[in-house]
Amino acid sequence: MKKIDFRQVLPHLVAVGAFLIITIIFFSPVFFENKALNQGDITQWEGSSKSMRDYRDKTGDEALWSENMFSGMPGYLINVQWGNITIGYLKKILSFNLPHPICNIYLAMLSYYVMLLAFGVRPYLAIAGAIAFGLSSHLIIGLIAGHSARVGAIAFMPLVMAGIHLVFTDRKILGFGVTAAGMALHLRENHLQITYYLLLIVVAYGIVQLLWSIRKGQLKPFGVNVGVLVLSVVVAVGSYFGPMWAVNEYTKYSRGGSELVRPGEKPLAGIGKERAFSYNYALSEPMTLLIPNFLGGFGSNYLVADRDSETYKALARSNNQQEANELVYLSTPYWGPDTSMPYYAGAIITFLFVCGIFFADRFYRWWLLPISVFGIMLCWGSNFATFNYFIFDYFPGYNKFRSVTFAIIIPLFAMPLLGLLGLESLMHKTFDKETKKKLYLAGGITGGLCIFFLLFGGMMGFVSDTEATAALPQWFLSALIDDRKALLRSDAFRSLAFIAATFIVIYFQIWKKVTPMAFYAFLIFMITMDISLVDKRGLTKDNYKRKREASSFVPTAADQLILQDTSYYRVFNLQGGNPYGAFNEARTSYFHRSVGGYHGAKIRRYAELADSCFVNETLEMVENLRTGKMDMRDYGIFNMLNVKYIVYGPDANNLIPNPSANGSAWFVKQVIPAANANEAIAKTCNIDTRTEAVVEGDAPTISQYDSTATIRMTSHSPRELRYESNATAEGVAVFSEIYYPIGWKATIDGQEAKIIQANYVLRALRVPAGKHAIVFRFDPPSYEAGNAITTIFSWLVIVVLLGSIGWSLRKQEAQS
Repeated sequence: MKKIDFRQVLPHLVAVGAFLIITIIFFSPVFFENKALNQGDITQWEGSSKSMRDYRDKTGDEALWSENMFSGMPGYLINVQWGNITIGYLKKILSFNLPHPICNIYLAMLSYYVMLLAFGVRPYLAIAGAIAFGLSSHLIIGLIAGHSARVGAIAFMPLVMAGIHLVFTDRKILGFGVTAAGMALHLRENHLQITYYLLLIVVAYGIVQLLWSIRKGQLKPFGVNVGVLVLSVVVAVGSYFGPMWAVNEYTKYSRGGSELVRPGEKPLAGIGKERAFSYNYALSEPMTLLIPNFLGGFGSNYLVADRDSETYKALARSNNQQEANELVYLSTPYWGPDTSMPYYAGAIITFLFVCGIFFADRFYRWWLLPISVFGIMLCWGSNFATFNYFIFDYFPGYNKFRSVTFAIIIPLFAMPLLGLLGLESLMHKTFDKETKKKLYLAGGITGGLCIFFLLFGGMMGFVSDTEATAALPQWFLSALIDDRKALLRSDAFRSLAFIAATFIVIYFQIWKKVTPMAFYAFLIFMITMDISLVDKRGLTKDNYKRKREASSFVPTAADQLILQDTSYYRVFNLQGGNPYGAFNEARTSYFHRSVGGYHGAKIRRYAELADSCFVNETLEMVENLRTGKMDMRDYGIFNMLNVKYIVYGPDANNLIPNPSANGSAWFVKQVIPAANANEAIAKTCNIDTRTEAVVEGDAPTISQYDSTATIRMTSHSPRELRYESNATAEGVAVFSEIYYPIGWKATIDGQEAKIIQANYVLRALRVPAGKHAIVFRFDPPSYEAGNAITTIFSWLVIVVLLGSIGWSLRKQEAQS
């Protein structure tokens, strides 16, 4: 066996070491101060997943159904452990078991490094490009927000692309293994919107490859490569088969389009445009890729925090202290329309990207430049409605996603790649007049933009549309504008300085006149400083908390009082008097079965009921509370959802018991038919839910009502609910459980019974006369069968990866 050439291995060891060191230093409070990132969405996840985690710890089984969120919903997107845990172990090995979610930043750098190597970029240049991608502000902002799945999915995008390119450059076996592993790791993060963007990048790559193959008359090799990749993706998708099956099922009932139809309109196929385009990039906002404070910077920061700012000085001079205190919270630097997230690619990377347009191989330009522009156009959302509404209506699956600004990951993925490919090509060229001309153009375009905004940027408005209509004091507005102008000019100069320094070093070919290592070290250092210093504006010491600090999940006096009740009921959190607040917080779900919660993919019908009947009842309740009127019998939706307690504060006396709650199940006197969803929700809002039920389609009839009939819950768990009924006549029982047709089965004395959808969101059954045992059991095939397939293919991914690496090493040894 041939000895390992240490000189070939050294750059890769340096790369891994550099990525580890940067990760540890960048997140030093985690490693040296026993702190953790204080992530808003992760805190919400802890609340929403608590009941499912407790069930797993207690039984060793998966809950699959979250009974503490939105009165009950499938738990696939909340906290279900599938059989692809071996892929999770692979992730831990690759990341040296760095703490989650910080490990995703290291993995993003490592994956991008592998991709750049696959594209032929020399290792030390690849280190610089990998750092640019891994420290991208999009990833850091995602971590701050708690979007760990999104960041994790992004981290493995380059690994998938590396495998694909390896296949197309005649390294099929290794490419097969890398693609399968990268795709399995990517899919396990479970963020289909990022997978969609990855697919757009890959499709664009495939189109260019196809055109290249047609031009060269090599369609057969193209077909072979596609076949290899299809097989590798099949292996990877197999490791995600169970979750994919379950999520695909659930999508039909969450983001699959509403059954409610306005007169003259067609049913929606997905989420509506208003929701999908609720966040958009301003047309000028892509300038933040070059100048981070182009629109003021992070909206979470306040100008008044800087004692040298004009805003602070203006507020300090104010004679009206109350007004000044109120204006403090309006002193944000950001003045854009929607996002307040300055996604920054890096001044150096932007300069190199333009260099790539001039110097990289035409194949890469035809792929990476159009896809970058396309990604930016997607981010514009409704601000470029002609284009994006067409995409929304006609691109398969695109109408299932919201937050179109996430598409910025497409140019952020492409820019370092094209930039480093251009630099690699440039370093092989003779610096003749033509080369220098192109280099001047790259520097002139990027540096020229910085100079333009440095000199003339003050001519922009610097006031958001909201501020323009808010009648703010002119003295305060003038101070805001002055500070925002200063931020723009400061960052324009900053970016110009980074570009100029990099231009000079490249122009004078430092790698030839001094030493290549000096050039590599300079580039790595400058890119790290350029991007990380901007990241630190958003990631401050305030984003960390002590690991052992008391969390927000400390039971209040009101919680403790409610928890003394061991019966089966739900809680509604009305804190702040906001009728929508309960549907955007998961703290209540940590302690109680809640009618609210926090999740981006609620059961669609439940969300529709909440936005109409439930909110209207809440507004009526708040008004009645203010006037001292309180008769809970008037609130049919509250009662049918078994809301026994309404909380409006932390103290023991800040809760309202509801003696009129319908309980876990009840017999009704009358079933009211509804022709469609519109009619069903309208009637549900206006019936006495204790005695009446609304059923769409084939509604059961009640020939004889037994007023003495009883039905009670005898036991409950997330996956099984048991009841006992006793009646002298056949009746219709309504259950305060959310209707979900896939996986839930009902039996009466062991015989399967048809579950009826009642009151728009609940379950109902025809119950025969006499005493009966009723059981609802949740056993979705997507978990039972899908999990077995997932387990098998997860192990196959590992075998394929190790086999392809071993085969490639043996082949390399034989060739040398």
